[in-house]
Amino acid sequence: MLAMILAAIEGTLGIGVCIGAAIAAIAAGLGIGKIGGAAMEAIARQPESTGDIRSNMIVIAALIEGVALFAVIVCVLAMFVG
Repeated sequence: MLAMILAAIEGTLGIGVCIGAAIAAIAAGLGIGKIGGAAMEAIARQPESTGDIRSNMIVIAALIEGVALFAVIVCVLAMFVG
């Protein structure tokens, strides 16, 4: 019985992994886009703070990219472990 359930899950596991990785990539893209837009608005409002705003934006974008990469790797590992 358990073998039949695992066999049924194995066929759809690849689709789930692809969907999970796609959601992580899309969310990271949206997040970085939102950060970029907010940073441009902040620079337009206070041009004297350009350096601080830009450095904070780069750090936050790098953290988001790291989380997205981690999520994609977890999705791929789930495919091989499962």
